Amino acid sequence: MANHDIHLTVRKGTVHALVGENGAGKSTLMKILYGMQKPDEGTITIHGEQVSFSSPADAIVRGIGMVHQHFMLADNLTVLENVVLGSERLHGIGGRARRRIKELSDRYGLGVRPDVLVEELGVAARQRVEILKVLYRGATTLILDEPTAVLVPQEVDALFDNLRELKAEGLSVIFISHKLGEVLSVADEITVIRRGTTVGTAVPAETTPRQLAELMVGSELPTPETAESTVTDRPVLTVDKLRLAAPGGKALLDDISFTIHAGEVLGIAGVEGNGQTELVDALIGLRHADSGTIRLADEEITSWATRRRREQGIGYIPEDRHRHGLLLEAPLWENRILGHVTEKPNAKGVWLDPKAAQEDTRRIVRTYDVRTPGIDVTAASLSGGNQQKLIVGREMSHKPRFLIAAHPTRGVDVGAQAAIWDHIREARREGLAVLLISADLDELIGLSDTLRVIYDGKLVADADPATITPEELGTAMTGAAEGHLEHDETPETPADPSTSAESPEDEAR
Repeated sequence: MANHDIHLTVRKGTVHALVGENGAGKSTLMKILYGMQKPDEGTITIHGEQVSFSSPADAIVRGIGMVHQHFMLADNLTVLENVVLGSERLHGIGGRARRRIKELSDRYGLGVRPDVLVEELGVAARQRVEILKVLYRGATTLILDEPTAVLVPQEVDALFDNLRELKAEGLSVIFISHKLGEVLSVADEITVIRRGTTVGTAVPAETTPRQLAELMVGSELPTPETAESTVTDRPVLTVDKLRLAAPGGKALLDDISFTIHAGEVLGIAGVEGNGQTELVDALIGLRHADSGTIRLADEEITSWATRRRREQGIGYIPEDRHRHGLLLEAPLWENRILGHVTEKPNAKGVWLDPKAAQEDTRRIVRTYDVRTPGIDVTAASLSGGNQQKLIVGREMSHKPRFLIAAHPTRGVDVGAQAAIWDHIREARREGLAVLLISADLDELIGLSDTLRVIYDGKLVADADPATITPEELGTAMTGAAEGHLEHDETPETPADPSTSAESPEDEAR
């Protein structure tokens, strides 16, 4: 049963956070509140009136809007066209609509420009367009699903400013997140659910991240810090002067060079859309570079097909698990085979070995704590975090030499996050080389031995994970720094006594 005996009360003009581990029932609850799924029992009451939804249209009429984790925007349309799409009857598609969009944007500090193509917007701006879409339709209660998953710290701060504007105007926000520090900083109240049931409520001023984590999963809040260095002098992956251009000639990757050694995690930090996806595609063989070389140990693999790269020991945790990591309508054991069709235990000679693949899928489910009733259910039936654990288990089971880990813990709870970090650290100790791409800057800093910043398709700066702060790294990701980033903890000249007191932010660091 996905949900049973859930109680949730959201007050007007507040941000109400909903937290829980993967598979706890958050998504099911939100689908019910947004009219995508009907409950078997229980009631929904809005402003004292009991309601029932048969579709999202019913929820929208009642003032409930939802901003999904995966944005639903058409890149080839303008902001205005995306906002009015499907709601043309409200204010038409011309001057009235533009005035209404500007009014909403100004009132809530969203800074949205109606005539810009969505494909020209960064991820934070796209999120603001999604928020504007639901406000345009008259939403007074917004459901935000993992809204900070792809944002850098400065963008998170801006989003939280927007949420405070919404609160000040009397709107309510249901904020779903796995980032407990952010939950505590933005929420007025917190509801914790576990295995489909409300297990507690909390007020941020009276709660710590550790207490929240214990309510969610029964364990302490994990940290990604890696204590010991395992970096060797043995190169595993060498990229030299890699260049990849778009059909129009614009460089998507320009002069990319780096080496990752056995036992080393190289972290790539960057605002999404600055070449990370193209770099991953070039390394796994989904796109072929226009120039430059890629070497795996002593072999040049620049022209190799994806299957050959996989067979020679490249593991791949994709950034979009639905598009590149899973067959959603296939059972789990078939998804275990993906990307490793020719390898044991999936194959015996030239033939697939379904029984061996099924048995190994059961092992992955046990080892990686994939919450599922069995291996014959479809991947679509799992929560996002459990889908991610299945992918991580599949890739790590083949003992790769080199692992591409693109957002390996995106959308997973603190317990699953800790387990994935442990698996990466253990494999690193055994000599695995890892390319880590993540929007979670604490994860990047904590797991990486080496940090590089990518901006507009170029590697523009190096950073030392031992000294860099998330705020400094976030600033570099916006293109504000080049070269080697150093966090100078000791001023060169004596500080003015009148200004030497540490700020609360300094103490927190």
